[in-house]
Amino acid sequence: MNIHRIFKLLKIAIFMTVLIAVAKRFRGQRLHKATGSPRWRPLNDPPPPPSRTGPVKFADVPVQTWVEPVDGACPATHQVKGNASSGIFHIPGGTSYERTIPERCYASPVDAEADGFRQAKS
Repeated sequence: MNIHRIFKLLKIAIFMTVLIAVAKRFRGQRLHKATGSPRWRPLNDPPPPPSRTGPVKFADVPVQTWVEPVDGACPATHQVKGNASSGIFHIPGGTSYERTIPERCYASPVDAEADGFRQAKS
């Protein structure tokens, strides 16, 4: 084997050893500036257990406040008619209430407003 080839392989081996040592050192010392904690968990460490200091918190699950119309009409429990394409809801006794074909039916105007609808103008 040529002496120049041996030195070239030796240089590559030394470079890779230094690179790995620097990476290991950098990986252990780098902290997030804002929190002071490591930016990421090493791959061989298990994830930390969930906090059990307070009450159990559940994800906010959106509550559906409307029902589908039955045969093109709202049920007696959900009289407010909502039109999803226009974002407008109609209350009983309103000018367009009778001719409105509902896409959603709400129990109250408050439920329709919470869903992003606005009341029809009289």
